[in-house]
Amino acid sequence: MLSYVLAGLALGSIYAIAAASLVVTYVSAGVFNFAFGALAYAVARFYYFLHVQHGWAILPAAVVAIGVFGPVLGAALYALLFRHLRLRSPLIKIVATIGLSVALPPLVDLIFGQLSNATAPGLAPQPVHTFRVLGGVVNLDQLITYLALVVVLAVGTIVLRYTDVGLRVRALVDSEALTAMSGVSPTRVSLGVWAGSTLLAGLAGVLVAPSSGLTVDGMTSLMAAAFAAVVAARLRNLPAAVVIAVIMGVATTVVQRFVAPQSALSAQLVPSIPFLFMLVALLCYAVRGQAGDTATGGALDRAVRIAATGAAGTDAVRGKGIRWSSALGPVVTLIVVAALPLVLEPFWGGVVAGGIALAIALLSYTMVTGEGGMIWLCQTTFAGLGAVLAAELATDAGWSPLLAVLVAAIVVTPVGVVIGILTIRLGNLYVALVTLTFGLLVQNLVFLRDHIYNSGQGVSLLRPEWATDNRVFALFALAVFLVLGAIVLNLRRSTAGLAVTAVRSSESGARTMGLSIVPVKVLVSALATFIAALGGGFLALNYQAALPDSFNPFTGLVWLAVLVTIGSRSITGALVAGVAYTVLPSVFQTYLPSTWAQIPVIMFGFGAIMLARNPDGLAAMHARQLRAVRARFGRPGAPPESADTDTPALAGEHV
Repeated sequence: MLSYVLAGLALGSIYAIAAASLVVTYVSAGVFNFAFGALAYAVARFYYFLHVQHGWAILPAAVVAIGVFGPVLGAALYALLFRHLRLRSPLIKIVATIGLSVALPPLVDLIFGQLSNATAPGLAPQPVHTFRVLGGVVNLDQLITYLALVVVLAVGTIVLRYTDVGLRVRALVDSEALTAMSGVSPTRVSLGVWAGSTLLAGLAGVLVAPSSGLTVDGMTSLMAAAFAAVVAARLRNLPAAVVIAVIMGVATTVVQRFVAPQSALSAQLVPSIPFLFMLVALLCYAVRGQAGDTATGGALDRAVRIAATGAAGTDAVRGKGIRWSSALGPVVTLIVVAALPLVLEPFWGGVVAGGIALAIALLSYTMVTGEGGMIWLCQTTFAGLGAVLAAELATDAGWSPLLAVLVAAIVVTPVGVVIGILTIRLGNLYVALVTLTFGLLVQNLVFLRDHIYNSGQGVSLLRPEWATDNRVFALFALAVFLVLGAIVLNLRRSTAGLAVTAVRSSESGARTMGLSIVPVKVLVSALATFIAALGGGFLALNYQAALPDSFNPFTGLVWLAVLVTIGSRSITGALVAGVAYTVLPSVFQTYLPSTWAQIPVIMFGFGAIMLARNPDGLAAMHARQLRAVRARFGRPGAPPESADTDTPALAGEHV
């Protein structure tokens, strides 16, 4: 038992270092860093590049990678991205950091090369020495991890409590505006915070690589577990986050003492333990009403924020979207997408069909995030549940495939309604985290079950006989997309849609008008969940199998990043995003060198990062530019239309 506890203390120490980094950046910069795993991977990969590929000794490789490259990377990203996020809305902050998490790992692989073997050394010489302590076994990597946590806590405590640097950081946490008025540069302090945070991310990445592997998935799991500790500590309590992280690490390893390591239960339960911690904490906060969004800074900071953003201090999803003067753009887009399967070869017709099926699922983000203003990160999970249930109804019960897809979507819808009700009292960031946690739990406890996962082949779901041809299926999926798009558009223009807009713009204002928040959010949750599950069924029909790996929650983060890049309220944008997501990677893989295969993913990530500078998304930005050109040349003497920088954004075109 002692060996399990010692291993758990090492794992918990890594979680604690990661949690400390996340807490520091959140309380000082107001940004919950969803790119933490990507930063950890980048630094750990550079350490591997120096130590293994170029033969550097451990000490100089660690000093250069963790102590130099990590802070420089953090400072560069602060200059390019993070400094633009402090006054942005929770959605912009989340999507921009998700974009970084999407773009950075493939960019690192493009520079340093992809690894065929994910086994990576830590900071201990190879082979790693082991020691016996009171009958238990501990290795040198674990001892170094204990020491690293002690050093981080000691140095952090001394710096934050007893130095001028710590005083400036604490002043920045209390009020950026007052910090600037006192003669201290908030920019320099924030730059140092992000440099130190990335150093800690790199340290955690190097320490976890020997046990989890030098992979993006391994670093992402580290990030998600650290999220659990931070959330359980209510995002701001650093000592509590460290203690909870260590407890989680011990619990994760001790459970393995009582569960067979090769059993299905072990594969499902052990990775889920951190997320169970997070889910319990979030539900407790929701019941007590303690999980609202926390405003950073004091009254002066909030006044500056209001002046900077024009009104409510947020660039949340826009109530009054950007309209094109005609439907020319959407109509041309629909005609082009409909023509592609007819003129392309069957293979490419199938790729386009997959993009249209994905567009149906992306419409759920348009509904829940674009219309409802709720940051849900589990739409991929609903899509996966719809796909798996439809496949089982069709395969095991012999149902018609289309009927199975429809019924599965209806059955999954109440799950979304329950989540909507449970998260009504949560703030935006907590909603994002609880939905992500739900997705990760479903992934581990449902999708990885043997009869569903089936060695990665999933559950078969054949198309109807009349839709076996890719062109026919693509046109049918496009017709379904148009029907759902019409429903969303009709809702937007209805009385219920006005209520949704009011709640999205200001819940307190909506209550003042006499609107009930619960029915509005339940309506949005139900419709978004139904669309996501239906989209998952069509994705399964396209691939003729419900593939659980296609519905990983972190894949859903990429979906969201791509959609919001184009415009979160744009119905046509959902179609463009779906087709681009499937077609661009296939084009690069088919016609360009294999080393360029990850460029589309990098492009998707950078598109989301650009939201920090252009929160409207590409569709809205180009629509404004076209309006300005038309105003300049179409009506002589008329000034160009305003860019609406004082109006909350993230709209995209309406159609």
